[in-house]
Amino acid sequence: MAGPMFKVGDNAVYPAHGVTVVKRIDEREVGGKKKSFYVLQVIENQMTIMVPTENADSVGLREIISPKDVQAVYKILKQRNVKIDQTTWNRRYREYMEKIKTGSVFEIAEVLRNLFLLRHSKDLSFGERKMLDQAKALLVREISLAKRAQEAVIEQEIQTIFAS
Repeated sequence: MAGPMFKVGDNAVYPAHGVTVVKRIDEREVGGKKKSFYVLQVIENQMTIMVPTENADSVGLREIISPKDVQAVYKILKQRNVKIDQTTWNRRYREYMEKIKTGSVFEIAEVLRNLFLLRHSKDLSFGERKMLDQAKALLVREISLAKRAQEAVIEQEIQTIFAS
């Protein structure tokens, strides 16, 4: 069995919760077997999550994106000729929630872009506005770490993309 992918102090992205910090790696006995767990702290709300190190892949725990991936995210945000699902808002909401839950920065970027574009043509529901804020917060936090930049700077970059 491979050793842990992350070390204490590393940042890791946990789907739907965003960026976490590996606080420690604990050993626990589970069903008579010793298992090791990542103890993660979600940066946004300080919540603690324990993930068995052997399940890290299957739950979608991943490293922060590379600076090169940031450019790909910005490219997604800049796309304007996209077909927005005009179905009922609750079906769209469910579909977007699924994308956010994948933890994929690219899927989250699509949600943010689509909701921004949708906002130009109609009022967003309360749930959609909250989702837009969540998607933006997840992206801003991860991109700021990837680019080693202040969150306010990244927030401004994203605003600029949508202002054009």
